[in-house]
Order: sequence, then C-alpha cells, then structure tokens
Amino acid sequence: MKVILINRKHGGSRSIELGRWSRALVSLCCLGLPLGLVALGYLVGQESQARDIRDASLDTLQDELASQSTELDSLRLEAERKLQAMTMNLAELQARMTRLDALGEHLTAMANLQDGEFDFGQPPAIGGPLAGEFSVEYLAPDLTGELQSFADKLNQREQQLEILESLLTHRKLDEQAWVSGRPVEKGWISSGFGVRTDPFTGKRAAHYGIDFAGKPGSSVIAVAGGVVTFAGKDGSGYGKMVEVSHGDGLLTRYAHNQENLVQPGDVVRKGQPVALMGSSGRATGPHVHFEVYKHGRPVDPSSYVHRTRR
Repeated sequence: MKVILINRKHGGSRSIELGRWSRALVSLCCLGLPLGLVALGYLVGQESQARDIRDASLDTLQDELASQSTELDSLRLEAERKLQAMTMNLAELQARMTRLDALGEHLTAMANLQDGEFDFGQPPAIGGPLAGEFSVEYLAPDLTGELQSFADKLNQREQQLEILESLLTHRKLDEQAWVSGRPVEKGWISSGFGVRTDPFTGKRAAHYGIDFAGKPGSSVIAVAGGVVTFAGKDGSGYGKMVEVSHGDGLLTRYAHNQENLVQPGDVVRKGQPVALMGSSGRATGPHVHFEVYKHGRPVDPSSYVHRTRR
C-alpha cells in the first residue's frame, strides 16, 4: 500500500509505501478507535443508568420507610388511646365492684346472716381435684369485649342487689313497726286489762293497760319502732311516762317510770330501752303500766303482747 501526501502550500507531494505490518496497524487504528469509543460510550451509559436505578430505588425505599414510620406512629398513638380508655374503664369497674362488695356486706348484716357465711371482703372459694389438661388452641382475648361483658354483668348484679336491698329494707321497716312482745326484758303481769278493783280507793274502776311488775331500775323497752311523742311527768297519775307513735294509728304508753331515757322527737327501735322501771305516780310498787291506743282509743294490749313477730 502506498500513501501519497500532498502539500497544498508548496504544490509538492510525498509518497510513503506501507508494508504488510504497517497496513495492519493503520487498519487496526482506523477500526479500533470508533469501536473503542462506542464501547466506552456504552459502558458510561450503563454506569449512568445503573446509578439512576440505584438512586430511584433508594428514593423509593426512603419514601416507604417514611410512610411506615408515620403509620407506626399512628398505630402507637391509637394503642396508647385504647390502653388509656381501657385503664379508665377498668378503674370504673373496680370502683363499682367495691360498691357491690359494700352493698353485699350491708345486705348480709340486714339479713342477719352468720358471720363468714357470705364474706364479701374475700374472693369466692373455689377448688377441685387435680385433672388432666386439655390441649386447646389459645386465642388472644378481646379485652374490650371482655370488659364490656363484665360491665354488663355488673349492671345486672347491681340491679338485683338494689332490688334485694329495697325488699330487705321494707321488711325491716315492717318488722320495726310491727307492735308485738312485752315491754320488759324481765317481769311478770301483775294486773290485766279491763275493770278491776282500784288499789287505792277499793272501788271498781277501768284499767286501760297491763301492769308488768319487776325489779326497780330494770329496762322498759319499746315494743315497736317509732317516734317519741311524749316523755315527761304526767299529772293524772301516770307519773313519769313515755309515749311512742308507731304509725298506722298505733301508739304505746310506758308509765310509772323511775327515769325516762328518751326525749320527744327521738326515733326509737324495736327492743330499745326507753325508760327504767319505777313506781312514780299512782303505783304501789315498781312496775310499768303498758297501754296500746289504736286511732285514739285504748285496746287490750294482750293481743299485742302475745303477738308473734313477723
């Protein structure tokens, strides 16, 4: 191969003859340079594309992490709110349970149950023989549902206990207002109701009560619950006397007392001492003159003395 070089400025030319190896080197240079440039461009493009893909992937991961972090914060706040609500609900249930225990103890006392038969201050006694275990799949309980179910049961128990308390209260009130029994803890009947010989005049006279003789200073007790309407010294021969109104038109009198233990307006209970036995007024010895009035008229106390309790 011959290469001719022409010089335009001087108009001359110069020829160079290339050998076989020279021609191969020139050909390699002419063909390899473009191919090298193409290969280099390809490699640079691949690197740039890979870098863009990596950058896009990192951006996507960062966005996902940010989204998951926000969602996690939201879930955490929601869990804290639910836990706070459940804690408040549990505190309310515990307060209601304490109230039910107090109400149960009150009802136990009202019903005159033996000590220890119903002890609301202790958990219920349970037990049983050792038995084999069951292979049961454990499921996490729905705490919110369990608390609501427990609250519903508490509502039912509260209503039942309140109804029972109301019934027992009315029964106690009825028992308190039920006029029955003797006005003394110890003593004997020394004079009955009706016409008798007056111990001071010796003449026949009406006796509107029953006399219970006994030891001076012994207790005179109310035969029913009520309100004291009179407590003082009577000028018609009763001496120191106590009157108790029991409602429904019933009134009882306790006369000839050594000392009155109550004042007008006091509320007394059945069996409560209202006076001490004495011989004040027209009396021949220590005793209590017991009278019963119904709607303002004296009646024979015997039917009330021998009356059985409800």
